Amino acid sequence: MKTQRHAAILRVVRERRVQSQDELREALVGVGFRVTQATLSRDIRELGLAKLADPQGGAFYTHPHRAAVRPDLGQMLPALLLSVDGVGPFLLLKTASGSAGTVTEALDQAGWNEIMGTIAGDDTVLVITRSTKLREQVAARIRALVR
Repeated sequence: MKTQRHAAILRVVRERRVQSQDELREALVGVGFRVTQATLSRDIRELGLAKLADPQGGAFYTHPHRAAVRPDLGQMLPALLLSVDGVGPFLLLKTASGSAGTVTEALDQAGWNEIMGTIAGDDTVLVITRSTKLREQVAARIRALVR
């Protein structure tokens, strides 16, 4: 049942812009799955869904590995980034819950030479740079994208 429900969730978010858990839950009812908010939240986390900024306004759920067009950092950071902090060569980005993987993937694809690598948790991204100076430059670039 869980596998079929997960497949239905992925199908729904692939076929249309789903802006809230309530909207997703209603869509699932329409295809025969009744779920509680707690179950749906767990499914969203397990599937790695992220909420991305919609250029037309608002935000929508997507699966970052299945998205046909990946938004750039300038599109997603204003909606997903909560804070930027760091020490030494390490930059710590706090994101909306479940969004760290999406932000990490976009940073990796951006190909910034100052970044050696990234590690994603659920709502935290660790960005490893080559020096404190480069970490400060990356932080400034990220803050500029959020403004």
